[in-house]
Amino acid sequence: MKPLPEITIKAIFLGILLSVILAGANAYLGLFAGMTVSASIPAAVISMGVLRLFRESNILENNIVQTAASAGESLAAGVIFTIPALLLMGYWTEFSFAEHYWTITGIAALGGIIGVLFTIPLRRALIIEEGLQFPEGIATAEVLKSGESGAPGLHYLVQAALIGGAFKFAAEGLRLWTGVLSSARAVGRSFASFQIDLSPALISVGYIVGLNIATLVFTGGVIGRWISLPIIAVGQDLPAGMDAVASVNYLHNNFVKYIGVGAMIVGGLWALINLRSSLGRGIRSSMDAYRKMREHGTEAIERTDMDTPLPWVLVILLFSLVPIFAIYITIVESVAITAFMSVVMLIAGFIFSAVAAYMSGLVGSSNNPISGVTIATVLSSAILLYVLKVYGGANVGPAAAILIGAVVCCAASIGGDNMQDLKAGYLLGATPWKQQVMQMIGTISAAFVMMPVLWLLHMRYGIGVQVNPDVVPLEAPQAALMANIARGVFEQDLPWSLIITGCILAIIIISSDKYLESRGSHFRLPVLAVAVGLYLPFHLVVPIFIGGVISYVTSGAISLDTKKSSQNGLLYASGLITGEALVGILLALPLMIKEFTPWKSIPTEFTIFDTAPLGPWPGVLLLAGVCYLVYRVAMSNSNQTEG
Repeated sequence: MKPLPEITIKAIFLGILLSVILAGANAYLGLFAGMTVSASIPAAVISMGVLRLFRESNILENNIVQTAASAGESLAAGVIFTIPALLLMGYWTEFSFAEHYWTITGIAALGGIIGVLFTIPLRRALIIEEGLQFPEGIATAEVLKSGESGAPGLHYLVQAALIGGAFKFAAEGLRLWTGVLSSARAVGRSFASFQIDLSPALISVGYIVGLNIATLVFTGGVIGRWISLPIIAVGQDLPAGMDAVASVNYLHNNFVKYIGVGAMIVGGLWALINLRSSLGRGIRSSMDAYRKMREHGTEAIERTDMDTPLPWVLVILLFSLVPIFAIYITIVESVAITAFMSVVMLIAGFIFSAVAAYMSGLVGSSNNPISGVTIATVLSSAILLYVLKVYGGANVGPAAAILIGAVVCCAASIGGDNMQDLKAGYLLGATPWKQQVMQMIGTISAAFVMMPVLWLLHMRYGIGVQVNPDVVPLEAPQAALMANIARGVFEQDLPWSLIITGCILAIIIISSDKYLESRGSHFRLPVLAVAVGLYLPFHLVVPIFIGGVISYVTSGAISLDTKKSSQNGLLYASGLITGEALVGILLALPLMIKEFTPWKSIPTEFTIFDTAPLGPWPGVLLLAGVCYLVYRVAMSNSNQTEG
């Protein structure tokens, strides 16, 4: 049987284009909600719709496109979880094209390429021998198989994107309603509060991750907002002049989130301990395959089992140390310390890329605890650099720790995503080394646009800081967390009592999860999901929980189950996220046009009202309508399946 063409000119062009678009969309979502989702399914559907316009296209060509495209959204997570920390800690005062473009681009590209390289030796062990599910990989393969006879579901993706985009433009661009419904009341020296973000994208995040994860994220929010915060508030003197809502937000940002930090640290370490035997098997399997190829030639290995040659992987890894060294030495002007940083980055990059790959196989890329492993990297790097007395001026030590974490985070993000794509390719009969090449192409393409996207979002919304009094800033929760941890180690002012409380809570959750595992329960307690809920503002976790409930009602599964989940429901949820995120970026484009073109009079606001006269209530009603649409679309697909 003649093999189908995979890497073609049109596939490369479309893969690069989708990688750039989806990178921007996921950057917005991650800075806004602190969570990112896999873009493999929408990328596959878009690819099928576009390539069908050509006379010749095939399933492997579509798979190559989504492989490159999904690299962009994964790289965005690595960048936005770490790089904004340099801004939040005051090391950078702004995102400057002249000073920071090549630094950000270099970190993103090198981290992503390293992530691809590190997961190449693990493909056989995790996909073939371990037989991990890699749920998005299976779902993507099913979408591509069903698309061979057409492009079903594409209209759902487009319709949802239009609705999500219109919702965002009306609330943020025209300011017809406020984006958050908030209520808080003082109860003695404490507070009772409730908040919900009126975002279709967050509903969609909950739908995609499923009820299990959504419930745990919400549980973390409940522990933080309704249990920990009222207790902490009793013993705190709050700044004067703040109302109840502002007081609740102050207590969360300055106290409760550090309980989440402690839980994330223990969760990251637990992930490493849990995976130690799998990592060893993966490395041994890769070496055995390479020896077989050397002894018997490439014909001893099937096309569908042929990875990028291991010597090439090692050579590229060694060469990558040169530009990494060049970037690091601009921060720490010491050859010895910079060499140490580069080695730490390489070791941590391999460990955490492997952890991310394994976790991706268990819970999917959307649920992958990248922030947890990055926290462990930043904290350990900061402690090592502090011991080595890396100061050299204000914020140099913390900035150095963040840069190590940035490369590792990009590598881990791409590593987990790469395994999902390789799982889809394994099910479809694709050539692994060709997918790995396209993963690198998608990574490099997305790296070139990450700096402009960060600049746009910061100018429009503010990343972690208020830059526009009429617009709610993007929370950037992970980046703020990285900044606080790195700076706290050097300034020795981390609230260790709260962090230790989070560590103890994490140990209790892990013990409970092990008990559930021993009982064979389908409902599990991954500690990092609870930790994320503890750290995120409460208004973000509520819609995520609602989305998880919709997912359960329509599929009957408490977690992401590609056999039970509605394919159309997943597409619709992905479209809502994509539409809202893209409009969020487009609203910032006038700022770039005004900044870099002669058209200085172009308007940057489209508002009808200075303040929303009806408050949040139009958004509440419309969001309820969006929930109903997601339910209807998912149920229609389920009914067809049952029939």
